[in-house]
Amino acid sequence: MMGGPFRSGFVGILGRPNVGKSTLLNRICGEKLAITSPKPQTTRTRVLGVLHRPGNQVIFLDTPGMHDSGRALGRSMKGIVTQVAADVDVILFMVDATRAHGREDEMAFRTIRENPGVPCILLVNKVDAAGREKASQRLEVLEKEHDFQGSSLISALTGEGMGGLVDSIAGLLPEGVPYFPEGMVTDLPLAFRLAEIVREKLFDRTRDEIPYSTAVVVEDIVPMSEELLQVDCAVFVEKESQKGIVIGKGGRMLKDVGTASRPEMEALLGKRVFLDIRVKVKKDWPDQESLLRRIGYS
Repeated sequence: MMGGPFRSGFVGILGRPNVGKSTLLNRICGEKLAITSPKPQTTRTRVLGVLHRPGNQVIFLDTPGMHDSGRALGRSMKGIVTQVAADVDVILFMVDATRAHGREDEMAFRTIRENPGVPCILLVNKVDAAGREKASQRLEVLEKEHDFQGSSLISALTGEGMGGLVDSIAGLLPEGVPYFPEGMVTDLPLAFRLAEIVREKLFDRTRDEIPYSTAVVVEDIVPMSEELLQVDCAVFVEKESQKGIVIGKGGRMLKDVGTASRPEMEALLGKRVFLDIRVKVKKDWPDQESLLRRIGYS
């Protein structure tokens, strides 16, 4: 891109839940901006990552996985995907090579078809797990279903097949000026990023309905000394019975979550962290739009 016009623009990453969108964002941007988990529906809002390169600035928008839900949180997540698809300059449509094309893939595909003026690149992810033959077959079938501007077999986890991906994306962006100053990698508030670290550890350590019934908010960040910050964190659950599971016997679960969260928080803040986590029951919090806005999901 050196010597040509400066290009800048927004790139939406769309696909079904657990297809690897957040892993792709983190790999391209070289920093953990979005939390990841083997469980679906980990991402609940749009996560912005800025890639600064000579001659272009590429702004990626990770989105929640497309799925059906009648709750306010689900409607908000679906609305985010719809809005991102309509507003970006390029769409990356990701599919999972290890899974057959399903209803949630088709929901994302439908959103792409509803925005025919937005160039779209097809990414068949998890080639490392599926093998190239199976992934290639999936790519060949999908290429016939839409006028893609390009397609690739990739592994967001290992980086396989991603060598020229950003160059291809940048070539589709319009000429323009940088939207964000050099050094800025995301617009996410610091408190939200800290809360997401805790939520990721809860996702990793709980099962059944618990991960989907929890939300995390950082309520305060208090300087204790020049080198130490206290981070006050609230975990919301829907039922009293869930509160006991999140706390764990003798507080063991919360202690484990705090121990796992603290190093990432300290790396982000550049200081030592005293982490205080409290669990609060908020009945039907996924249906309370005011609370969703407070958490950052709307």
